[in-house]
Amino acid sequence: MVSACHICVHLPAFVPDHLTVTKLHQNWSVCTSMGLLTILKKLKQKEREVRVLILGLDNAGKTTIVKKFNGEDINNISPTLGFSIQTLEHMGYKLNVWDVGGQKSLRSYWRNYFETTDALIWVVDSTDRLRLNDCRDELSNLLQEERLTGATLLVFANKQDLAASLRPAQIREALDLDSIKGHHWCILGCSAVTGENLLEGINWLLKDVSSRLFYAE
Repeated sequence: MVSACHICVHLPAFVPDHLTVTKLHQNWSVCTSMGLLTILKKLKQKEREVRVLILGLDNAGKTTIVKKFNGEDINNISPTLGFSIQTLEHMGYKLNVWDVGGQKSLRSYWRNYFETTDALIWVVDSTDRLRLNDCRDELSNLLQEERLTGATLLVFANKQDLAASLRPAQIREALDLDSIKGHHWCILGCSAVTGENLLEGINWLLKDVSSRLFYAE
């Protein structure tokens, strides 16, 4: 059994230093913004829906992860040539998971799916040492996208059931995850075949998303 390496990084709490404004229109602007945020959070809580985008290079195991978590057969899985949408029910939330193909010819289309994304799952083939630089660069480019600003990031270091796999700590270093700013992130070793740590990863993702977007009951 492969021991999991679970690494989570959270942004420090941010407290604006300009809340003690004196001008009436400034006070009104702050109150209006806070009121709008409250309304949006309440709407989100009522819907309890989370939009998740799952990406990674081809053959990383993205579709297998989604199907395994959903209890579907994983014996005959073909490469995703476009995209698919799976709806998962978990912890009282509805996860709309967008699984987009990772072939090089399709990566330019990833940006078509960024809108209103709450969380990004980045899947890494832990045995594919030759493409780790490519994997790092693609993730870095994604995190610079304005429409993904603030999105929760879960990195699955997949295929931990294989002897040739790199450990999550090695993947963390290769992808330079410690340099990430503006996102809460977590890296977790997993196996799409055995299901190891898939539940733990989704639980962390939902906890982080809910802390940002929903009011606690």
